[in-house]
Amino acid sequence: MLASLVGFLGDFDRAEEAAQEAFAIAAERWPVSGVPDAPGAWLVTTARNGAIDRIRRERTLAQKIHLLPVPEAIMDDFDDTLIKDERLELIFTCCHPALPLEGQVALTLRALGGLQTAEIARAFVVSEETMKRRLTRAKAKIKATGIPFAVPGAHLLPERLDAVLAVIYLIYNEGYSGRVDLGAEAIRLGQVLAGLMPREPEAHGLLALMMIHHARRRARFSGDDLVLLDDQDRSLWDLRQIAAGRAVLDQAMVLGGRGPYVVQAAIASLQARERIDWPQVAELYRRLADLTGSAVVELNRAVAVAQAGDPAAALRAVDGLDLDGYLYFHSTRGELLRRLGRDAEARTAYRRALELAASTPERRFLTRRLEQL
Repeated sequence: MLASLVGFLGDFDRAEEAAQEAFAIAAERWPVSGVPDAPGAWLVTTARNGAIDRIRRERTLAQKIHLLPVPEAIMDDFDDTLIKDERLELIFTCCHPALPLEGQVALTLRALGGLQTAEIARAFVVSEETMKRRLTRAKAKIKATGIPFAVPGAHLLPERLDAVLAVIYLIYNEGYSGRVDLGAEAIRLGQVLAGLMPREPEAHGLLALMMIHHARRRARFSGDDLVLLDDQDRSLWDLRQIAAGRAVLDQAMVLGGRGPYVVQAAIASLQARERIDWPQVAELYRRLADLTGSAVVELNRAVAVAQAGDPAAALRAVDGLDLDGYLYFHSTRGELLRRLGRDAEARTAYRRALELAASTPERRFLTRRLEQL
């Protein structure tokens, strides 16, 4: 809905205001009149008409000359299927090279992914206030420079690919942490992107990565409890989707893919095998760290080293990382310290992780670990 409104109005703030007002009207009317047959179309239509009325009331319609040729939205001419395509257009609008990369990703997560500012701040490991400023600057830049709402020409797609891939992956990660509908939407966007750029191995690598991870989603939780990989019920895995994801990964490899998403997909594929080759997983994480320079990747590599049988070396690697505000840094330290018999230090690490935990499954898991110590 927001994607459709941004495309219609060309203004993020107006689109968000129009969407909020439409939902407020629906909350008042629908309990009396009933939910319409096409609620999405009703909401977008109401939001569009409300925005047009507001612009007229503010006497700024002359400044919004691009709106004049557009007929007023009416229920009969609204095509609800358009929203799906407009989502990808919104991603490319936000991922314009005139914006800083972090601003591109953050704005798209806010506008398209439905994430709140605090959630995006956690994804970037920055304060909520810092993220608010980034979002404000990004929206102001789009408005001031007149960045178009459209998928750019084929020759311009590659310069935006890194940001688009990052956006889709972060949307997926939010879904993978429990919001499955958001994960499925990220996969759909990944399929559209792979079709749009069929010769780009990283587009296929990202799609393969998401598909393989998503196939294991039912086993990741038992009620409100988080289930680690070693303890998952593999009968709950979608083996067909894993096979489909591996086929997409093979396609990425045929295209010469050696980038970070292809490597991550290869790791996911290994972790979906009955017997996991942890030394090979650790080696792939080393390659990924060389590609990305990411401390979070180094953290994941340390986990693989521990799984391969050397928790002491893993702890030394973790202690060299600067990730104090990151939940999984402290939970990983707690697990490694627990394995090494250093229970008092493990409790301290788990308590710090619990302070940073944002979801019920995470809090329950960490609480159990503390009780076990």
